[in-house]
Amino acid sequence: MKLNATTELIPITWPEFSQIHPFAPREQTEGYAHMIRDLESDLAAITGMDATTVQPNSGAQGEYAGLRAIRAYQASQGQGQRNVCLVPESAHGTNPASAVMAGLKVVIVKCDSKGNLDLVDLEAKAKKHAEFLSAVMITYPSTFGVFEEGVLRAIEIVHENGGQVYMDGANMNAQVGLTSPGHMGADVCHLNNHKTLAIPHGGGGPGVGPICVKKHLAPFLPGHPELVNADGTPQSTVGPVSAAPYGSAGVLPVTWSYVKLLGGRGMTQVSKTAILNANYMANRLRDHYSILFANQNGMCAHEFILDMRPFGKSAGIQVIDIAKRLQDYGFHPPTMSWPVPNTIMIEPTESESKEELDKFCDALISIRQEIREIEEGKQSREDNILVNAPHTISKVSAEEWTHPYSRQRAAYPLPYLRERKFWPSVARVDDAFGDRNLMCSCPPIETYQ
Repeated sequence: MKLNATTELIPITWPEFSQIHPFAPREQTEGYAHMIRDLESDLAAITGMDATTVQPNSGAQGEYAGLRAIRAYQASQGQGQRNVCLVPESAHGTNPASAVMAGLKVVIVKCDSKGNLDLVDLEAKAKKHAEFLSAVMITYPSTFGVFEEGVLRAIEIVHENGGQVYMDGANMNAQVGLTSPGHMGADVCHLNNHKTLAIPHGGGGPGVGPICVKKHLAPFLPGHPELVNADGTPQSTVGPVSAAPYGSAGVLPVTWSYVKLLGGRGMTQVSKTAILNANYMANRLRDHYSILFANQNGMCAHEFILDMRPFGKSAGIQVIDIAKRLQDYGFHPPTMSWPVPNTIMIEPTESESKEELDKFCDALISIRQEIREIEEGKQSREDNILVNAPHTISKVSAEEWTHPYSRQRAAYPLPYLRERKFWPSVARVDDAFGDRNLMCSCPPIETYQ
């Protein structure tokens, strides 16, 4: 994910932001409310939409809120029977889950061998379910890391058959300033502020997944008992999706600062750099690994997928072995086995320097050579440098060493590691066993008596 600028993070430590209760009297939060309105306006402009709410606490909650807005709008038009949501098979798992939570029936749409939406299948299913079609959920660029070349036609097909278009904004870091969901014709989209707009990502939150909508959906954004008009009437007839009126408001100064510091020109440069970085890395690695999806020019969007599946047969190496070995090179492994099992998805963002991108590429190229040694019989399939990774400092400095490769190769596979190395603190663990055999680490109940 992005590196987070200190300047953007400092304001969330100020008591004026961090110590305000979500239900504080409005006369005590006028400045806070002004910042939120300002941010909502900026997000609407970025996405090409007309209205925004920052209430959802995550992208998945944004999906749910957006689909609820669509359903409420359709009910207001006397089309409450519309309960079918088209979801591409490349979609993030939260898409069908959110649709089901919103009371929709999910119909899966196929993708072609290049990862693009199958427009023939989409049109056939849109026509088949036209009377009941509520929405389609499209991720752009796709989860496979490709700009969908038929996205405009896909939006037309759904609109022609009476549905609304929900655009998943998980990959907006490749869109901002270059295009927008609203420009393409989408009716609603969400943003992952904790991805695209600089809020630190991971560790369980806090996240912000605002939704931006066209004006016909604006009256159906999630409301809240605390959100009322001057005359006391509720701002929305739709219920809240979060306990607090503005969701995770405490981290909104991060995004507000990010937008104001960069401006439109800076955010456009961010998108261009993210796409450039991904394509630079893909081109460095394509002679060593198979890249699963690309457009007709061999280019990706802001991320790409390396296929590790052939190594299982050729060397007995799985993607988990490569991910663990990357720790020996000083890198936290990227997304593994999603959206395709036994692959690695790489999303460099705009944050990393060319030097850091090259180090990561060098590490993967070196690992490919280690795999080749297994394929050629120079390393054992059962006791090799990958299946034993990562190698901790206690392991390589132990008196006993029984492996057929040297301690030096285990710990310092590339020269830069002798100057600066981040040592993994834990050696290989059986991930699958741990996932299937949960162990409670809570204190016994007697502790509380």
